[in-house]
Amino acid sequence: MQLDPVEIVPVLNRVKRAHGHLAKVVSMMEEGRDCEDIVTQYAAVLKALERAGFALVATGMRQCMAAEANGEEPEMDAAKMEKLFLSLT
Repeated sequence: MQLDPVEIVPVLNRVKRAHGHLAKVVSMMEEGRDCEDIVTQYAAVLKALERAGFALVATGMRQCMAAEANGEEPEMDAAKMEKLFLSLT
């Protein structure tokens, strides 16, 4: 399924945020920073990626629902969307 580029801008921003947090984790580890600080940054990476994944699935679900509302055949069925969602948990 191709996602609408306009709709995924917020998701892309989340992924970029996660990328920045991950770069910070790497540099902190290379600098020998405190474990607690590193784990805190690492947790921020995980949270940003989780939210991005859920937002992607939600965007896909909205697109499928809009297609059905317009009488069109959605690109993905509900079972496949559910499988995608569950893969994030």
